[in-house]
Amino acid sequence: MNHPLIKVKDVTIGFRDKGNVSKVTDKVSFQLEKGEILGVVGESGSGKTMTALAIMGLLSKDAEVLEGSILFEHKDLLKLKQEELRKINGNQISMIFQEPMTSLNPVITIGHQIEEMLLLHEPELHSDERKKRVLEALQEADLKDPESLFYKYPHQLSGGMRQRVMIAMAMICSPKVLIADEPTTALDVTIQAKILKLIKKLNKDHGTSVILISHDLGVIKSICKRALVMQDGKIVEEGTVEEIFSDPVKDYTKKLLAAMPGREKKKLYNEAAEKETYQGHSKKLEVESTKKAERDCTEAETEAKRKSEIKEVRNTDEVTILEVHHLDVFYEENVKKVFAKKKLKKVVNKVSLSVKYGEVLGIVGESGSGKSTLAKAITGLIKDVSGEIKLKDKKPQMVFQDPYGSLNPAKKVSWILEEPLRIAGGYTRQERKEKVLQILKEVGLKEKLGERYLSQLSGGQRQRVAIGAAIIQNSRLIVLDEPVSALDVTVQAQILELLKKLREEHDLSYLFISHDLNVIYQMCDRVCVMYQGEIVETADAWDLFHQPNHPYSKKLLETMV
Repeated sequence: MNHPLIKVKDVTIGFRDKGNVSKVTDKVSFQLEKGEILGVVGESGSGKTMTALAIMGLLSKDAEVLEGSILFEHKDLLKLKQEELRKINGNQISMIFQEPMTSLNPVITIGHQIEEMLLLHEPELHSDERKKRVLEALQEADLKDPESLFYKYPHQLSGGMRQRVMIAMAMICSPKVLIADEPTTALDVTIQAKILKLIKKLNKDHGTSVILISHDLGVIKSICKRALVMQDGKIVEEGTVEEIFSDPVKDYTKKLLAAMPGREKKKLYNEAAEKETYQGHSKKLEVESTKKAERDCTEAETEAKRKSEIKEVRNTDEVTILEVHHLDVFYEENVKKVFAKKKLKKVVNKVSLSVKYGEVLGIVGESGSGKSTLAKAITGLIKDVSGEIKLKDKKPQMVFQDPYGSLNPAKKVSWILEEPLRIAGGYTRQERKEKVLQILKEVGLKEKLGERYLSQLSGGQRQRVAIGAAIIQNSRLIVLDEPVSALDVTVQAQILELLKKLREEHDLSYLFISHDLNVIYQMCDRVCVMYQGEIVETADAWDLFHQPNHPYSKKLLETMV
């Protein structure tokens, strides 16, 4: 008889606050078999990550397991001392975290951080052997030039590259169990496929059991044999992936499946209507196509009319809110010698773009292409630049890819949202409080969450706080760096609708960075394609997605799900 590698039984996790207990999971029970890839799916706040943290013994101080047991090879992990857990964590059970920037030490180089795993669990290795193992792990995680990466710091890497570093760190000791918490959330579609292939290879070659946590049902379907569906801290459905996707039992599971993005949903929008959406009253549009769009897709026609009206306004008023000319952006490279001259490496090369008032300009490209670096330069967060950045309005606000790293974890959500208003001045205390409550409601957060710390929120909830913090400051240009990458499909749709609504009501302009081509397609008027630090193509969204010119643009679109 085969015994499960991990057995979770009746685990209830809660937060204690002034004598009150708030449960985040309720009697969660499941088991992980040897060599299995088990998927855990559910919306943000459903308890997926909290369950994983409990297995690793990494719950925050204000959270605790109220009841239940977690058995690993017949040992109850909840009853082990910290020293015993330390020997297991990272060696026999390893975890890839959702937000790599908060998991990596910002003042230690990448190579030495990964090397620490070997120093802890395999101290007998010689330094040369350790470095060789680190370089091999980086290469296996599909990171180019591992020798150079060894000496870089986390902030010098893109979000996708940092996530792959975390994967290399988790895999270096060949663990028996790998817990992957949203491992592909921040990755572009081409790298996502490689990472999933890498996890499957680890599972096959080493027999490593995997718990894959994701809000992306497509990821779960592509790699898992069995899956759990979580809602409000409970497991509401369990079965094989085939059963859950082809014949779901619970209404909640059906709702999740209905919200999955894909080409099928894009086909609901007639191409003629899309053309009108992005190009206004185009002379190329045939009368027959327009009539067919009116008959077949009222929703697409309505959207087309709205976009056409906006387009007409923009065509009569060519005033731009942002102009960038021949922009070069540099990062300072790590120099080993103490008195050596500072060495700069160019990561963005001769970039020029413009954003009109009320426009959404999309930026797409693979991880490491320079998208986030460009955004930071435009918002003034990187000073080593040359070229010209012209802003026609007050300083733009930015929603970062990693919300936990950009917001103050020592403060409650209500304080985080109120602080920009307090600094700006001009609001009474009551007005600030009312505006905070309004923003909480608009970004889909309950009022009571304003009294929680970021550590008490799910990744998706934190991202909504970050969006709220940017929106509350009334800037007319918002730079959105992967604003929905950490959100489940249903909440993602709500946030995108919120951004559309705010754009309409306040005539906002967005610089919208994303690796999700479906999101870019839905949101943007024009799109810039970045490759190796350069913009290789700029076009209206409809033209780019239907008639791309550059070979790299064509390659990206081929990976679109």
